[in-house]
Amino acid sequence: MSETGSDQGRGPGTGSADAGVTTGALARRLGVSPTTLRSWDRRYGVGPAVRPGGRHRRWSPQDVAMLEEMCRLTSAGVAPAEAARAAKGWSDPPAPGAGTVAVRPESPERVAEVEPLGDPRQECKGLARAAVRLDAPSVEDQLTALVQRHGVVVGWEAVMVPALHAVGRKWESAGDRYVEVEHLLSWHISRVLHRAPAPAGPRNPEAATGPVVLACVPGEQHCLPLEALNAGLLEQGLPTRMFGPAVPPEALTSAVRRLGPSAVVLWSQTRSTADRPLARHIAATAWGIKGARSRPAVLLGGPGWAGRPEPGMLRPSGLREALTALTDLADG
Repeated sequence: MSETGSDQGRGPGTGSADAGVTTGALARRLGVSPTTLRSWDRRYGVGPAVRPGGRHRRWSPQDVAMLEEMCRLTSAGVAPAEAARAAKGWSDPPAPGAGTVAVRPESPERVAEVEPLGDPRQECKGLARAAVRLDAPSVEDQLTALVQRHGVVVGWEAVMVPALHAVGRKWESAGDRYVEVEHLLSWHISRVLHRAPAPAGPRNPEAATGPVVLACVPGEQHCLPLEALNAGLLEQGLPTRMFGPAVPPEALTSAVRRLGPSAVVLWSQTRSTADRPLARHIAATAWGIKGARSRPAVLLGGPGWAGRPEPGMLRPSGLREALTALTDLADG
């Protein structure tokens, strides 16, 4: 408020509409310190294009866009000098540890072979920093590029889960100060997983197996790992039916009978939600003509199922093992 008011009465070309924002206001907007902006200006030449004769520098919309790009790239792990050159349009943005590969995500229509991940710690740090700044565009860009370049499994195991853990540790050690950061990061991970590219055709067009049903048990709201599994299955060309959190038992049983799935994945995050009688009921659910009845394979996903095993049911330890088991079932 005071910064806007101080711009009034400066004459043509020097008011807030023309002269832009102050360094302090821009720093707050970007989530960095004013000292960082001055240092970037001094070292890399990413200061305001027009400097008024007074003491206070003003940043135009073009300057702000350049600094937003600079922040996005440094959050992705790009060295500040390289990020500055890219932000000023001198070169294509380099990915961290990847030479000349562009940071910006490729078009969704072009799904290339996955690339090896360079330094997952750097990717994780960049993602967590962007989330702490509540920089949603940067979080979205980094996650989209991550999945498109490296695939769902690598992206989930090497970057997304560690970033969520890092953010979780941060807000646990600071009371409730960073709860919003974890919510923002989780929401964008979910959003990107929903858009994960899938092959044009099924994995095995001649197979007559039903889809994989994915559902959280009643009372379970923690759905993100199940979303990662759904995206990984689609990436492998396997059909799925995702029902999400807290599916009522009657609805799940009805869906299994109607769909005739090859497998049912039941997710439980805590022991209090692990409904073993429901899992046994789903495993015993049959369909088809008399004499040729079929039943689904049942996979128990999540730490809630820890403890005694359920006979005839699989309990994969993570995303990669679950995908292996389900693809093996599909390939028959």
